[in-house]
Amino acid sequence: MAKKRVGKFPKAFRQMAVDRLTQCDNIVTLAKELGISRRLLYTWREKLEPVERSEGPPANSREATLRKEVSQLKRVLAEKVLEVDFFKGALHTVEARRQRNGTAGVQASTPTSGT
Repeated sequence: MAKKRVGKFPKAFRQMAVDRLTQCDNIVTLAKELGISRRLLYTWREKLEPVERSEGPPANSREATLRKEVSQLKRVLAEKVLEVDFFKGALHTVEARRQRNGTAGVQASTPTSGT
């Protein structure tokens, strides 16, 4: 019978690392200090705190700030996309009117010189 593979790190160490992760501002530094990869910290956090992460805002203040900024930028981008769509539609309307009238533009306001 094969033995069940147990992780390299004990559960107490993983829990301590996840607890520190929620209070930490620089995750890369924490990972180096603990001698593990940053990705492993995230994996442990997902396994040890799956319910808490999905219900409320993130415990890490830096992450919460970044999430708010991303949300704000998405809203601004959506507004700009709407503006661009509006102006594209207006441009198409103007071009269609020009083609129906058969003119490329308005007549020049000053006469051409005869010299």
